[in-house]
Amino acid sequence: MKYLGVIPARYQSTRFPGKPLVDIAGKSMIDRVYHQALKSTLLDDVVVATDDEMIYNHCMNAKMWVILTSTEHRSGTDRVAEVARQLDVEFVINIQGDEPFIPPEYIDLLCRQFEKDDVSIATLITPLSDPNTFHSPHIVKVVRRNDGRALYFSRAAIPYPRNPDIKAIWYRHLGVYGFRKEVLIQLSNLEPGTLERFEMLEQLRWMEAGYDLMTAVVDNAPMGIDVPEDIEHVLEWMRQNQMS
Repeated sequence: MKYLGVIPARYQSTRFPGKPLVDIAGKSMIDRVYHQALKSTLLDDVVVATDDEMIYNHCMNAKMWVILTSTEHRSGTDRVAEVARQLDVEFVINIQGDEPFIPPEYIDLLCRQFEKDDVSIATLITPLSDPNTFHSPHIVKVVRRNDGRALYFSRAAIPYPRNPDIKAIWYRHLGVYGFRKEVLIQLSNLEPGTLERFEMLEQLRWMEAGYDLMTAVVDNAPMGIDVPEDIEHVLEWMRQNQMS
């Protein structure tokens, strides 16, 4: 395989336990994410990576490709890396398990970043359209170089608008990543860095260790589900858009 989509899914979650199995208009969250990812024109296949037997059995019963992983992983990236080690694949796309409506063209855009030989990690960003979220620590902001590579990710308001005469585009980070397999495995062997522990952002571990992240811009953030209260918002959004 050239491009493999991996969906890390765990049952335990501080804010929403059992989120992968929650029902969304008759289908589980993980089912929707999986089949949405399969719509990508560039992914060769999609697999769920989970450490939970209930999620594993659910995926097996639904005829989804699933691999049972260790329960000791510190992050979803480490879980994805375990799967990558087992498979013959060039590039691995880490797809968030709580975005059941991620546009498949976003996944294709991420895959295409690796047409550049010097890209080893890629991720998606989008313009931050709501200024009320600029100072929210729950929205991760990013600034980038002229060549598209990330300069820094932060929960803080960056870049800070000290000069009101300068017009800048603020970007928020979308937690979808692509990796060259060998680099993904290297990243999984890194110890958490100071910046990561300070901001609680895993990608800062990689940057602090000297890895570059290429960013690709998409129009909007996909409709995601973070806490139980988001389910009703999603259902209303589906009704408005006549989605099943």
